[in-house]
Amino acid sequence: MSQEMIPFHRPLLGDDEINEVVHTLRSGWLTSGPKTAQFETEFAEYAGASRALAVNSCTAGLHLALAALDLGPGDEVITTPLTFCATINTILHCGATPVLADVRGDGNLDPSLVAERITRRTRAILPVHLAGLPCDMDAIWELARTHGLKVVEDAAHAVGSKTRDTMIGGASAQTGGRSDAVAFSFYATKNLTTGEGGMVTTHDAGLFDRMKVLCLHGISKDAWNRYSASGSWFYQVLEPGFKYNMSDIQASLGIHQLRKQEEFIGARRRIAKFYQDSFADLEEIEPASDRVEDRHSWHLYILKLRLETLRFGRDEFIARLKDRGVSTSVHFIPIPLHPAYRELAAEPRNHCPEAIKLYSRSLSLPLFPGLTEGELRRIVDAVRSVITEGRSVAAHAATA
Repeated sequence: MSQEMIPFHRPLLGDDEINEVVHTLRSGWLTSGPKTAQFETEFAEYAGASRALAVNSCTAGLHLALAALDLGPGDEVITTPLTFCATINTILHCGATPVLADVRGDGNLDPSLVAERITRRTRAILPVHLAGLPCDMDAIWELARTHGLKVVEDAAHAVGSKTRDTMIGGASAQTGGRSDAVAFSFYATKNLTTGEGGMVTTHDAGLFDRMKVLCLHGISKDAWNRYSASGSWFYQVLEPGFKYNMSDIQASLGIHQLRKQEEFIGARRRIAKFYQDSFADLEEIEPASDRVEDRHSWHLYILKLRLETLRFGRDEFIARLKDRGVSTSVHFIPIPLHPAYRELAAEPRNHCPEAIKLYSRSLSLPLFPGLTEGELRRIVDAVRSVITEGRSVAAHAATA
């Protein structure tokens, strides 16, 4: 290959993050401690949330929220088929039943189809903000109010996204709408990274307190206050919990990644616009989904192919981009297509044809703040070259 491969993602870490980690290592406090507490405070302020709890993954945050809300056997949770398996697994780990509602053209939950799946067993709705584009939260909150349901958001892609005037994780000043809990991911490829890690936010003091207990084995006291009146080390386990806490090493990265988020999102938006403008004249490509009334944080740029205009499919498209030195990914393989969820997929109410069709024609291009102008032009040139090769005879004749 004549040119170096452009990766799908490259983390952007600077001296601020490195120096903070070194300071933590020298402090001797490596697990959850002062840096974790600082990160929680700053993240809650950024997201407009009352409280934030740092955890070791977004998966942990989702599981904590569902468990603390007492979701269990006999309860149904409505969610999307176009998500990573963790969304479904956390529901199953609580003993509850996932129910799939199909998606709109933008890949996010269709609230009208959520409404059709609400039964007397429904306890919660779990929307996922695909690629950083917010779901229609006003409609989802209205459904939750009407039917007395809980709302837990999977915001793995949505640090810094806004629905109308409201930061994901916050409460709407206009409607008063808010979710019971919102879980964020800080995985290595995310807009804000701590390597591995996450955060769960809430406006509910009681829910926060229970999540905090469950987060560390169900122990009543945290690392700051584990001494009895006599001065001896003491703790009580209130209920069986989990080992989901974040370390100060991770938080040291997160503190400075968080402070750079607005800069990062600005860069991501410029890259997304470059892609949109560069592909605007290609009838073989549908523009990536966006909405002017919301703020898309552009965790992903999902390229949607109009397969009827091409003589080969999405997988071949990906292979030809790779041959040209461009790495891509797919978000996501829909839940019904995985063997682990075969029984779930067999239920007629879980049939989701729109998600399956969208998956078959979608791929994600590289999008991260460190992309150079040269790399961007190479990516665009590669996409346009593959499109030219892939045009069907009929499409070529129409444009000749």
